[in-house]
Amino acid sequence: MPPRKVEKTDQEWREFLSAEQYLVLRLKGTEPPFSGEHYRNKAKGVYYCAGCGSPLFSSETKYDSGSGWPSFWSPIDEQAVEYAEDFSYGMHRTEVLCATCQGHLGHVFDDGPPPTGKRYCINSIALKFSAHSGEA
Repeated sequence: MPPRKVEKTDQEWREFLSAEQYLVLRLKGTEPPFSGEHYRNKAKGVYYCAGCGSPLFSSETKYDSGSGWPSFWSPIDEQAVEYAEDFSYGMHRTEVLCATCQGHLGHVFDDGPPPTGKRYCINSIALKFSAHSGEA
C-alpha cells in the first residue's frame, strides 16, 4: 500500500523544520560533505524522513561510499521513495524524494555495490535515526 501523503503549506514547513532541514528538504539544498551526523553512524536501526517520519532506509543497506554523505544501496521499501530528474548545476542526476511528503533527500547514482549497484547519496539533515533496541 502506498504511503499516505503529507501536505503542508510553505509556512507550516518553515515552522516545523529547522532552517537547515527546510533548506534541504523543501528547497533541495545540500549539506557540506563529511559534515552530517549520520555519515559515520554504524549503529543498527532505521533512518526516517525528518520531514514526516516515514521509514526510508535500513542500516542493513548502509555502506561507506567515501562520498561524504550517508550512502545506501537500497531504500527500505521501493514505495518509500520517488524519483525526479534533476538538471541543476549543469548536471543530469536522479533526485530522491520522500514518497510521503515529497521532501528532497539527495540523489541516486549507478556506482554502488551489489546487489543493486545503486548509491543512494542522502543528506543527514533529511534523516532521523532510531537504533534497534538492544543494539547500538
